[in-house]
Amino acid sequence: MDQLNSNPELSIVIPVYNEQETIGEILRRVQAVDTDKEIIIVDDCSTDKTRVFLKEIMETNSRCDPAFILLPQTGDRLRTENIKIFFHGKNLGKGAALRRGFQEAKGKIIIVQDADLEYDPQDYYKLSELIRNGLADVVYGSRFTGGTHRVLFFWHSVGNKFLTLVSNMFTNLNLTDVWTGYKVFKREVLQEIVLKENRFGFEPEVTAKVAKAGWRVYEVPISYYGRTYALGKKISWKDGLKGLWCILRYNLFS
Repeated sequence: MDQLNSNPELSIVIPVYNEQETIGEILRRVQAVDTDKEIIIVDDCSTDKTRVFLKEIMETNSRCDPAFILLPQTGDRLRTENIKIFFHGKNLGKGAALRRGFQEAKGKIIIVQDADLEYDPQDYYKLSELIRNGLADVVYGSRFTGGTHRVLFFWHSVGNKFLTLVSNMFTNLNLTDVWTGYKVFKREVLQEIVLKENRFGFEPEVTAKVAKAGWRVYEVPISYYGRTYALGKKISWKDGLKGLWCILRYNLFS
């Protein structure tokens, strides 16, 4: 399966910012999913060695067919010929990186994949199954409906549930996890939605616009291996306040 295809089944869009410790391993895990796919990476002006690694992939793809590199941490061989990489000249945020990735995606189904190791690509099968079977247009992977998850921050979970509740009040959806990193879209959905938010406001914005358009939304349980701030977690309480404003903006004023 997973042969290079100009119109693959899945497009995996990965926004990246300063993930030198995890980018190689997440790509190994994504490639391990046995399905027809392309991987689109948008580097949001990383300042660590992430860009060095991504440029090595680009150079390998330009020289070799088939193309492989060896991962520095493990020595594992990583196939690279189905990986496309784009660079931002300045840091614009996750939402801006996703917009660029969505524009470049050729797949029938588009999956958002964070570059850290919090989410398990083996969940792609159940995340995409409802769309493949014609039952759903959008699928959210919920961290709070039964999947394996690491026990971490109490107040983060309180904030997430509060913001999800407020979002649901305006969208009239009964989601459990609006801020999940795993969001999956039928290609046509993203072609019809105009996204504006550059940073973490992407989450409430896309939820509001999906709801207003009447797309069929499902949730499935996923595994979650949350990381701490010491390990590079980036979202903060300020993003929560911005998220609340985005809920109001895109449900009431957009």
